Amino acid sequence: MKNRAGLDSALTALAPMVWGSTYLVTTQLLPPDRPLLAAAVRALPGGLILTAAGRTLPRGRWWWRALVLGALNIGVFFYLLFVAAYHLPGGVASLVGSIQPVFVLLLSALLLRNAIRSRQVAACLLGTLGVGLLVLGPKAGLDTVGVLAGMGGAACMAAGIVLTKRWGRPPGVGLLTFTGWQLAVGGLLLAPVAFFAEGLPARLTWTNITGFAYLSLIGALLAYAIWFRGIERLPALTVSMLGFTSPLAATLLGYVFLHQRLTLVQAAGAVAVVAAVLLAQQLPARKGRQHDGIDHVEEQKSHDPVP
Repeated sequence: MKNRAGLDSALTALAPMVWGSTYLVTTQLLPPDRPLLAAAVRALPGGLILTAAGRTLPRGRWWWRALVLGALNIGVFFYLLFVAAYHLPGGVASLVGSIQPVFVLLLSALLLRNAIRSRQVAACLLGTLGVGLLVLGPKAGLDTVGVLAGMGGAACMAAGIVLTKRWGRPPGVGLLTFTGWQLAVGGLLLAPVAFFAEGLPARLTWTNITGFAYLSLIGALLAYAIWFRGIERLPALTVSMLGFTSPLAATLLGYVFLHQRLTLVQAAGAVAVVAAVLLAQQLPARKGRQHDGIDHVEEQKSHDPVP
């Protein structure tokens, strides 16, 4: 059982690692000053592909649930993420977003009736400290809009994680279809706003198209399928703590592609991040399924086309 949980955690960590490349792709490949367009293009194509492939639409209360989850996990979160990426250095944006596990901890206590343990608080603080050491430097700049966007994005993702854990997904609906619903809803919410608020760029280069394709197919379609799979199989806080691997990946990508230096302080931050993630994995779990406070019926595992 522990080996299975470790494998689930390792696979789930791939999603935030991929998201760690968002800052690099945004600044190097996408057109400038188009956060809404970037968010819409990232979500909508993959969402439509997965929804069409699944040939299943939400029914009953799942219409409004899909709308809420799509807005929190995708639509609003994507927009705030790209605003933060445009207004802050990638490392600072990651640091601001590292408050997400704290939001998850509080919301889990409120909605899932999970007790808050001192070890959980310690893991959150250690992870945030590690991110700070990892990404902050003497030239790190702060921007009010970027900081507020980063904190808002963290709150949205935290609420999305906890509500996804609480509601689960409808019986007989596969994971990829469930992912497609949320991506499609998020993209459809963003597309008209992007068109009227920003308009379309005068021209798109092949570099821009490559960046959009990467964010849509890898950063959204693949990564979110892995992420939602992890939410189903792991405790909410454990999943959120895996998000600390995103700034770790962003730092390593900056070192490889942007020739940014790595210092001993950053190395210490990386160690702290890894230690926080491992600490979260070792938190005692309740016996039985990890569905505290969930009000959905048992899913049909045979319908899971999971990685």
